[in-house]
Amino acid sequence: MKYLEEYRDSTLVRQLAQRIRRVTTRPWTLMEICGGQTHAILRFGLNELLPSSITLVHGPGCPVCVTPLEMIEQALQIAARTDVIFTSFGDMLRVPGKHSDLLRIKSEGGDIRVVYSPLDAVKIAGQNPDRHIVFFAVGFETTAPATALAVLEANRRGLSNFSLLVSHVRVPPAIELLLSAPDCRIHAFLAAGHVCAVMGCEEYLPLVTRHRVPIVVTGFEPVDILHGILMAVGQLESGRAELENQYIRCVETAGNPAARALIHDVFEIVPRQWRGLGNIPRSGLGIREAYAGFDAEKRFGLSRQIVAEPAECLSGKVLRGLKKPNQCPAFGTRCTPDHPLGAPMVSGEGACAAYHRYRLQEPTAASNLP
Repeated sequence: MKYLEEYRDSTLVRQLAQRIRRVTTRPWTLMEICGGQTHAILRFGLNELLPSSITLVHGPGCPVCVTPLEMIEQALQIAARTDVIFTSFGDMLRVPGKHSDLLRIKSEGGDIRVVYSPLDAVKIAGQNPDRHIVFFAVGFETTAPATALAVLEANRRGLSNFSLLVSHVRVPPAIELLLSAPDCRIHAFLAAGHVCAVMGCEEYLPLVTRHRVPIVVTGFEPVDILHGILMAVGQLESGRAELENQYIRCVETAGNPAARALIHDVFEIVPRQWRGLGNIPRSGLGIREAYAGFDAEKRFGLSRQIVAEPAECLSGKVLRGLKKPNQCPAFGTRCTPDHPLGAPMVSGEGACAAYHRYRLQEPTAASNLP
């Protein structure tokens, strides 16, 4: 409780907002990478405290949202098998594939179980030696150490009936893609503090140097986020481009060496398809050959086929920061949390879900009338 009182202190929030207004002299566009930061910004109305010259756009920081449709289709194919127990975090169950989702497969008799840790799936494998257990490994570098630990534990216990459908992704290559795009309008980034708590900050230095764009590692509470914005705007106003760490209470430059070692032991860097962004080189984590027996794609002989997004879903533009969720014509009408067209409306960290929960729709001239 003391932690929340300190980092949600309304006096500190107001003071930081005032300092941002004082130092801002020009228009700037900042992107927060993490969906958790997006929800905090809207939940606490932090965007409304900023000067109108500062625009916050929301990046591809929701792992559920960027899991590609072809991976969802693979998950549906495996989950429908009668010899499989398919395990997943709960927010993946309603992500729409081409014609179905995991929740529908479950309602049709598929043995799909929500787990809270990859080690829960390993436990299920030990309890069900006559079934094959697949864990849907989704997430950024933050969740990869736990997935790697599950592989090592299954290997130690000789559980040949356990495997992973892996869709782990890495943040820095996604930032590189955004900055290299000809339509990029981002002046600075707020990097996700929990990712950097694992991986450290060093991977972001080449991005800062190459593109001359400030990157500030930022936490998730209101004071964190406004402080991160102040640091980024301060750099922009003074013509600097540096890597700074606002989240010093949790993030060290080298990250967490033990967690990084786990990732390196089990995974190797591979290209990865991102929903809405396409194929990004070196942006994924794939299982090393030494642990190939735990790779569900290889075990089930799955092939990858590019699946087109629904034509009216603008999630790709939302994930690239080119559109706000409420600028999509389907937002709140044909696309809602109950009937989503795309993953950003489903996930607890999705930008579209955040706008639906906290803002509903874009203000109009009529809505501002007394």
